[in-house]
Amino acid sequence: MTATATDRETREAETVALSVVVPARDEERRLGPTLDALVDHLEQTGEPWEIVVVDDGSTDATGDLVAARRDPRVRAVTGEGRGKGHALRLGVAASRGHRILVTDADLATPVAELARLEQALAAGHAAAVGSRAVPGATLGDRQHRARELLGKAGNRLIRATAVRGIRDTQCGFKLFDGDKARAAFAASRVDGWAIDVEVLRHFQQADWPVAEVPVHWSHRPGSKVRPPDYLRFLRDLARLRRADLLAVLLFLAFSVTLYSGRVLDPAHRYLTDSLQDQNQWEWFFAVTADNVSHLRNPFFSDLQGYPDGVNLMANTTMPGLSVPLTPLTLLFGPAITLSLVMTLGLAATAAAWYWLIVGRLTPHRGAAFAGAALAAFAPPFVSHANAHPNFVVLFMIPLIIDRALRLCTGARVGRDAVILGLMTAYQCLLGEEALLLAALGMLLFALGYTAVRPKEAAAAAGPLLRGLAIGAAVCLPLLVYPLAWQFSGPQSYDGIDHGTAPGTANSLRALLTFAERSLLAGDAGTVRTLSLNTTEQNAFYGWPLALLALAVTVLLWRRHPVVRALAATVLGAAVLSMGPPGPWALLDGLPLFESVIESRVAMVCGPVLGMLVALAITELTGTRPPLRHAGLAAVLLALLPLVPAPLRSEPRAEVPAFFTDGTWKAYVRDGETLVPVPLAEPGAAEALHWQTVTGLGFRMPGGYFNGPYGDGDRTGVYGVPLRFTANLLQEAQFTGIVPVIDTAAREAAAQDLAYWRAGALVLAPQHHAGALRETVDKLLGRPGRRVDGVWVWDLHD
Repeated sequence: MTATATDRETREAETVALSVVVPARDEERRLGPTLDALVDHLEQTGEPWEIVVVDDGSTDATGDLVAARRDPRVRAVTGEGRGKGHALRLGVAASRGHRILVTDADLATPVAELARLEQALAAGHAAAVGSRAVPGATLGDRQHRARELLGKAGNRLIRATAVRGIRDTQCGFKLFDGDKARAAFAASRVDGWAIDVEVLRHFQQADWPVAEVPVHWSHRPGSKVRPPDYLRFLRDLARLRRADLLAVLLFLAFSVTLYSGRVLDPAHRYLTDSLQDQNQWEWFFAVTADNVSHLRNPFFSDLQGYPDGVNLMANTTMPGLSVPLTPLTLLFGPAITLSLVMTLGLAATAAAWYWLIVGRLTPHRGAAFAGAALAAFAPPFVSHANAHPNFVVLFMIPLIIDRALRLCTGARVGRDAVILGLMTAYQCLLGEEALLLAALGMLLFALGYTAVRPKEAAAAAGPLLRGLAIGAAVCLPLLVYPLAWQFSGPQSYDGIDHGTAPGTANSLRALLTFAERSLLAGDAGTVRTLSLNTTEQNAFYGWPLALLALAVTVLLWRRHPVVRALAATVLGAAVLSMGPPGPWALLDGLPLFESVIESRVAMVCGPVLGMLVALAITELTGTRPPLRHAGLAAVLLALLPLVPAPLRSEPRAEVPAFFTDGTWKAYVRDGETLVPVPLAEPGAAEALHWQTVTGLGFRMPGGYFNGPYGDGDRTGVYGVPLRFTANLLQEAQFTGIVPVIDTAAREAAAQDLAYWRAGALVLAPQHHAGALRETVDKLLGRPGRRVDGVWVWDLHD
């Protein structure tokens, strides 16, 4: 028989009802009264007890105080001066109690409060934490204000990073189930003050219920916590989160790898599959920074689409980031800002999903990592990563979901509702359509969960609806002006009809086909026939993942009610993404939904499938090796085809010296515009890049943005309705044929140039440039001049 087994049997033979573990270092002055109080109280219980004092390398008579009592129930354990965590580990290991009370040597919480903690254990909890921060707690003498603020900040940090739901982890008065405490402390590694966090985290990961109990607490002079201890505490806390830190670093590495073609030189590299969206988004960030720096309305600009301008709020300019990042844009340029937003935003989104999965579904870090990676890097999000930061930077969505789930508990509804309202308002300034799709996904989940657990859903409905009402009352006043400008301001529109082109809605084949950017199985030809374009490949999860999701649903159907609700959410979103005449017909045409591309609803499936994968991996880790290995191999085979190749990139088209050298300034006077030939439009928006390179120094007609069709028609379109001259130049560029130019054409061109207040027309090198130059020569009745790499027609001549 081993020595460990012998020790365990000896302890079991000598078990007492309650062990009190007191860590002490240089506590000669305070320990005596504390032991007196403990003994007096314990004697009254009538149960066998013991007090274990851990002398953690004291230099005074702390150890002698214990020996002088000559009471075998009060004994000392000698520590090594390595810190409170090590001392507690020694003391708990030496204890024999069915229950273990851990208390500080100053007895800031009176031992009479033990009765409250014992009630919690009697109610079925594995641990009871004495708390100064929950309703019912009372405070006697208070500590210094600075220490109090540091303590509150520390507890907030702990709740955000390590232990969920416990508001006061550091109050030194905790009661544990003895065997569970000995297991948790034996597994701990922290030697410092963060031992409380590590042990409580162990309890939560083991699903051992922990109660937070209000107690009376008074500050005792002579605290052993010094300023350097706060730094050590942060260091220990970071060590506890090594797995989480590694997950975040890996998400960042994934994001950098995905954007590797642009991230190192964003000003001179272009994402090939972004079409013209990179030019557009850089312009959005540049114009927002320009408006903010000049104290102009950040929701409007006439630098494009002159003279009518652009309703920036009706375009997804992400003011929630583009406004606060104004200094970065002004210092380094919009290309760098956009690159950082998309790269860091994608990593932050994965980290947020990881946080939600760990907190709500499974504490298994590996399972949560796999689920979060799928949630953020699923094929639809990789497709949008080419061009649409509003569908990539989604870190607020998991936070909003978590806050909505908190409302369902009915605890602190008012506070959580206010926070939810603020979060929702901010997400609206990051991307309204993403929020709408997330709300649709949450509604599908709520309906699925109601069908599975009707009683629980009914109990949660009241506080949830009350909280949503409060949240709306907080959110809407903050958004009144932006939304009024978006829907009723200049250049606002009613909705955009995307038609019925292939890819507007998903087919079943699109849902089951491998993605174009799949590192192992991508087929660009097939995918592009099933989608609108390279930035709108909104499905393509692959049939292996679909089979895996089906298997997980069937195998865990009875064990996890949440699996049934998640499966219903995936199925509902997939069916809705197929558009009419299916269930989408009920939503099609409703306010807000009329502008949604139906296929985008399938993006809801990504995070939900990630959660199913996380639950599957968690279950598999608890099975026997043959089944575990086979199951994990199946998960791996389903996920491997989804691993994306880095996004394609290419050198950026060189900006003509006419713009980089400032030559354009001699041709465009105040109040005039520069007219690109042909005008900028959704299919060719390089002129927006010329604008940003010049620091938005000139205005221009045309452009790439969403606006009304015009002439009283508020139907939304991409770009602006083409006037005669714009249409003529576009046709010449497309066909390479010089159109017939007669007197009527010249008169119409003169009217258009006057409407645009044009100072000059500029033709840069491009396809069919010869036909375009001849067309403009005939329209104006004179040839242009070659200036710094472009052809220029100076209208002042």
